[in-house]
Amino acid sequence: MTNDRAGFSQPSADADRQALSERLKEAREYVGLKQDDVAKKLGIPRSALSNIEAGSRKVDAIELAQMAKLYQRPVAWFTGEDPNGATDERPEEVAHVARAAASLSQQDRQELARFADFLKSRARTKAGSDGR
Repeated sequence: MTNDRAGFSQPSADADRQALSERLKEAREYVGLKQDDVAKKLGIPRSALSNIEAGSRKVDAIELAQMAKLYQRPVAWFTGEDPNGATDERPEEVAHVARAAASLSQQDRQELARFADFLKSRARTKAGSDGR
């Protein structure tokens, strides 16, 4: 059976790999890591990571899982899928705060929650004083 008959056409695979590579690069840059840092963590040459991000090298499942952990994103984000079949409706800023909070101590996360409560309270107070 050919790839086309099985539903795996080559242009789609190339487009999927390109989209994956762009998401990987975007996520790495978003968390402020250099290719060299990531390559060392993964135990691969920096040139291999560069080729992955350029879409000219396939990324294996283990590498993808390691990068997802490093970049604090679910694997499904990189593949363009959600495990539940839905898209994440959270604004990117909220997702960023959640990822950043994950690495904080429990005490710091509690402080962050109190600050969020303060901001909500302040917004309600301001809305009330504006006559809304």
